Amino acid sequence: MEAQDFLGLCDLVRRELLEVYPQLLDSSPFDQGNRARLEEVVLRILISKGLARFARGADLAVRVCSEVAGLGPLEPVLALESVTEIMVNGPDEVYIERSGQLVKTAISFRDNRHVEDLIARIVAPLGRRVDRTSPFVDARLPDGSRIHAIIEPLSVKGPVLTIRRFQPGLLAEELTRTGTWSEEMEGFLTDAVRGKLNIIVSGGTSSGKTTTLNALSGLISRGKERIITIEDSAELQLAHEHVISLEARPPNLDGRGEVTIRELLKNALRMRPDRIIIGECRGAEAFDLLQAMNTGHGGSMSTVHANSAKDALSRLAAMAIMAAEDIPYPILHHQVREAVDIVVHQQREADGRRRVREVCVISGDGDGEGLPPVQQVFSWTHSDGFRKCSGVKLSLRLEERLGEGGGLGDRDDDGSIKEVPPG
Repeated sequence: MEAQDFLGLCDLVRRELLEVYPQLLDSSPFDQGNRARLEEVVLRILISKGLARFARGADLAVRVCSEVAGLGPLEPVLALESVTEIMVNGPDEVYIERSGQLVKTAISFRDNRHVEDLIARIVAPLGRRVDRTSPFVDARLPDGSRIHAIIEPLSVKGPVLTIRRFQPGLLAEELTRTGTWSEEMEGFLTDAVRGKLNIIVSGGTSSGKTTTLNALSGLISRGKERIITIEDSAELQLAHEHVISLEARPPNLDGRGEVTIRELLKNALRMRPDRIIIGECRGAEAFDLLQAMNTGHGGSMSTVHANSAKDALSRLAAMAIMAAEDIPYPILHHQVREAVDIVVHQQREADGRRRVREVCVISGDGDGEGLPPVQQVFSWTHSDGFRKCSGVKLSLRLEERLGEGGGLGDRDDDGSIKEVPPG
């Protein structure tokens, strides 16, 4: 069937559906239950119009459904479980991330309008829209995947769509098995989590921060604590009995009704939390998180975009000042030093693997600039692999908390952590 004939057929079927079954077109293209029902209806329409015999009509109905109510050209790659991210850079350029590597596909759209129609179809069931007055959108899909779309005039290249697919949460031992961290790192962090030390996971975009945060959250003893999670888009999957999950809300079509991470955090503090877990700190909420960590909510965790563990602490202070511009930097640095106990820094390697590059503890009085001191407990390099660092002196508070968590590991006579030879 010629492309133009197929588009005409799709328009005919769409008009028929709008008249008789509009609710099927209004449903999410990710709703597999409605999709099966829609294919049956489309097949009946095709046969009743004399446009297809039943034998080949089923395949044609699937193609039509993909175009009028599905994800069109993207459906073949969405069927592949190994694809973790899809990036549409205008109508002629579609990339996927597979096993950590970016791959350009042969997929293309007819034109900008074709991409924009797909974006509209994805976000409409979520109560969102993308047009000239609201040219971008960030949303969570029913299956937990996240989408971001931005169109002209903000995007010079044409409509850009990014779909980050929902990934099941991994356990700490699975991260050990896949080489994200070592068995010794897992043991140390297990003690840190159960000893209620405050942990920040840092790293770049797509370095696996949320996956690691989820694994760390899974180390919390079950049934004994009230945990409140706060996220822009709910991704954390905690298999605990007593978890309250809060999700920020963007403004509605009229620009009203927004609920920010910071507002949710303030509410969470009134809900008697034992631990607070923020999916990502990216603004003024960093100030409130530091206050929570400093006022008895031990064991709190979050992630932050940063290039190193030390940089993560500077970033926290810089974000906190957005909420408290009248507080001098030295005081904010002091609050960071008192609040954060451990930084886990993660990176995506050239081969696509996610790996924890360093695990650091925060202790001492800071350097001459007031920055919190950072001591590596574990590190990873291409030459040495995973190794435990020597001469690390833990503060009394950290030692006590790690002891409460289950152990301190091997120690030298002076109390510092013993170094383990590479390999």
